[in-house]
Amino acid sequence: MRIDKYLKVSRLIKRRTVANDACEQGRVMINEKVSKPGDRVKVGDIITVTFGDKVLKAKVERITEHVKKEEAGEMYSIINE
Repeated sequence: MRIDKYLKVSRLIKRRTVANDACEQGRVMINEKVSKPGDRVKVGDIITVTFGDKVLKAKVERITEHVKKEEAGEMYSIINE
């Protein structure tokens, strides 16, 4: 699945266009590499998203095309450092 779509479906970022913009601005990384909106994400990847001065790290646990709001959190697990 594309990283921009994954961020939207998992609700890490609210809208796909915002996820797309974040990727283009270099604020999204997959496994410590800056990603483009079309880069593929797979189970086990570590996603790092920078929101201003906040950094969110999450491990991809599951990939699903459609998910209910209540189940979106099951698609990833937050990594604390």
